[in-house]
Amino acid sequence: MSSGVDVRRRPGIWSYFSFTSGPRRRTSVSLPRNNAKDLFEKLDRHSGHKSSGSASFMNDIKVAGMNQGQRMRYLKAGGIIAFICLIFFFLAPKERLGGGMQITSCFPAGCPDSCVLIALPLDQGSFPSGDVASDPSVSTTSCTKSFSSNRPLTQYAIMIDAGSTGSRIHVYRFNNCGPTPELEDEVFKQTEKKEGGSGLSSYKEDAEGAAKSLDPLMEEAMEKVPDELKACTPVAVKATAGLRKLGPQLSDNILKAVRHRLETKYPFPVVSEASGGVEVMDGKDEGVYAWITANYLLGKIGGPDKTPTAAVLDLGGGSTQIVFQPTFKDSADGGMPAKLADGDHKYGLSFGGRDFTLYQHSYLGYGLMEARNNLHVVVINATYEENKTTGISSKAWLSQDVLNPCIAPGMRKEVEVHLGDSHPLGKSITVNMTGPRNGSPAQCRALAEKTLQKDAKCELNPCAFKGVHQPSLEKTFSREDVYLFSYFYDRTQPLGMPESFTLNELKELTNRVCHGEEMWDVFHSIEGALDELRDRPEHCLDLNFMLALLHTGYEMPIDREVKIAKKIKGNELGWCLGAR
Repeated sequence: MSSGVDVRRRPGIWSYFSFTSGPRRRTSVSLPRNNAKDLFEKLDRHSGHKSSGSASFMNDIKVAGMNQGQRMRYLKAGGIIAFICLIFFFLAPKERLGGGMQITSCFPAGCPDSCVLIALPLDQGSFPSGDVASDPSVSTTSCTKSFSSNRPLTQYAIMIDAGSTGSRIHVYRFNNCGPTPELEDEVFKQTEKKEGGSGLSSYKEDAEGAAKSLDPLMEEAMEKVPDELKACTPVAVKATAGLRKLGPQLSDNILKAVRHRLETKYPFPVVSEASGGVEVMDGKDEGVYAWITANYLLGKIGGPDKTPTAAVLDLGGGSTQIVFQPTFKDSADGGMPAKLADGDHKYGLSFGGRDFTLYQHSYLGYGLMEARNNLHVVVINATYEENKTTGISSKAWLSQDVLNPCIAPGMRKEVEVHLGDSHPLGKSITVNMTGPRNGSPAQCRALAEKTLQKDAKCELNPCAFKGVHQPSLEKTFSREDVYLFSYFYDRTQPLGMPESFTLNELKELTNRVCHGEEMWDVFHSIEGALDELRDRPEHCLDLNFMLALLHTGYEMPIDREVKIAKKIKGNELGWCLGAR
């Protein structure tokens, strides 16, 4: 049995939307199920067979024995009920008489994965001829009625990405004009940046403060989602590497506070705990959801065509992910396996009527902020050992500038370096790091490569870095698109890099940045580029780590073309849209 992970293992926000052309059965809580027996019901009404002859005979005797007074009482009661029904029929609003129906209300009904529509049922599905808009706020320019009788015309979903450096809200609006939901709009907002980060993990013991930090984001959702749809718009919160590193006790306290605030302050139904509505997301899910988001927006999945999919490489603050669909020859050739080996890296996914076998891995501790610290530790350790041999006091040198080849010439920065509990210099230190007299991009890249631990034991060949198995991109994914997200985009696009470039072009950019301002003349023609470089002394470090990660870590050829993106078709990239 495959050890790959099946993304269908539990419901979530995406279970609220159908990606099959056929109707999906809904449960209406306005009509009770016949689970309990009615003491005044005929005994054989819900049985698979009629009751015995003697019982039927006794029923006949009872009916025959009913006196005239009892008959009159039943007739009067029936008349009163019929009169009341007629009053309701003529006085109730009739927005869609004839072929349609009216949604009377919409609210969470205890459904574990999202919520259900409470509607007046008709003979054929919820919307026999397709749902139409009751007012402009719930209409769409794509069509006038929903494709399926079982779906409303428009739907909303809210996802909060609680990242290590800040939280971000995505308010998605879909229409159901076709057989699968179409994303037609997205509202995006993030928490304001502050020193030390504005993510949930930055609040540590202050769980209530962490929960309140999401209020500005939720107010955005309150403004954008129509009032009549708020009660059936599910919201979920997924935390990533920041809370993973915080530890179970502190992270659990924060998550409980977040859930309580969402449930008590806002009208949106929170996805249930059993379905992972407010949780620390597994790293492998983070990468796969980003893969779903990108390929869905690119039109590579979710439609009838079986087009090749794109690889997704996401660089966050605390972790980095790689996800792609490798292709193997039918038979082993020159040591190449015939299929993707079993293991935690194997992810089975069913989406839009297609089955995918994906390779994925999430490297905790290799996001950009963590990578900076990893490299600073290498510099501090080397400087510490050098000063020990020269007889300088073990800590006296910490008051002096520490030379770092990953800082551009003429630049300087105060850095807090986290060394670990057992380090002889202490758990953490704060030093001033300064760049060398001349740019040293090659030496910086060597330090970045050292943090990747390429020489770690590889249990299952081939391996990328840190002993982690990965099929060769050159052999199993040589022609398809490779998309780089998050910090990959944030550090290259402001410096004028196009949407598509080779790793060799990234190397040339890195060399120019690392040589300092004397080589920055080209950036005068790029708006904001010089401000970006002058405000960020570690830009040389960031680019060198990215180059080392892609070329040395993932072993992508230096002439391989990659693409950077922040949005596709106006929608933010990342894992949120793909989260289930």
